[in-house]
Amino acid sequence: MQSLIDKASVLHEALPYIRRFHGRTFVVKYGGHAMIDAELKTSFAKDICLLRYVGIQMVVVHGGGPQINTALEKMGVGSTFVSGLRITDEATMDVVEMVLGGQVNQEIVGLICHQGGRAVGLSGKDDAFIRARKLESVRTKDKAGERDVDPGRVGEVQHINPEIVDHLVRSGFIPVVAPVGVDEENRSLNINADTVAGKVAEAVKAEKLILLTDVDGVRASDGTLVRSLTAAGAAQLIESGVISGGMIPKVSCGLEALAGGVKKVHMIDGRLRHAVLLEIFTDQGIGTEITR
Repeated sequence: MQSLIDKASVLHEALPYIRRFHGRTFVVKYGGHAMIDAELKTSFAKDICLLRYVGIQMVVVHGGGPQINTALEKMGVGSTFVSGLRITDEATMDVVEMVLGGQVNQEIVGLICHQGGRAVGLSGKDDAFIRARKLESVRTKDKAGERDVDPGRVGEVQHINPEIVDHLVRSGFIPVVAPVGVDEENRSLNINADTVAGKVAEAVKAEKLILLTDVDGVRASDGTLVRSLTAAGAAQLIESGVISGGMIPKVSCGLEALAGGVKKVHMIDGRLRHAVLLEIFTDQGIGTEITR
């Protein structure tokens, strides 16, 4: 009996959040280990469906780096990265688009639909809703010194037209977005998934941007998890070097989204089952929230 009472208490704790966020839009960037482990994939799909059924409008933007690496390896093609960006020639772009827009996107759609959701897969080429331009060069540093490198078909977001996403959300669907954009000449461009998630969140006027990562959030200089940060505080941690390495682009993406109108950014550990629900529907949460 006590276990049943405990379950009821959990529902009571969630109630104020369900009431507060009903009808609001959340954008979730789905990536990392949560996309590889079978149990975590099912957990994620259940979370997304539950949030949609309690009246929160969900948009999912996904990555797919490990899956792209696997596909390229099977073809005997290596992967080269510069400043965290994949060097993407014409042949690699074909594989990127096939994996992100096909294999990975449709797997996520299938997972959500299997749990009772209504998901629709998109890439930025659909209705040209992610307009992008090619990055001409990326600054890198190696043994030979600093130099500029052409990253190939790698893009940066110029404009998001939210019309198709808004229409799907209003019709009860969960859009699942692959981070492939299109330039003025209708050529595909590979774009960082965190960046796409942030820009989509801005365009749809999202209440929250939720970034699933393989770490439990932002850590202070003493190693403790920081539960809540202001945008100014996060910027200061980057400047002081406390936030470093791969966390810098993720936090910077969140700061841009906040500046663009998103109300709150959450960085959570996607390696935990039901991570999204635990962050949104509990008083303490499990990761780091960044506010304006």
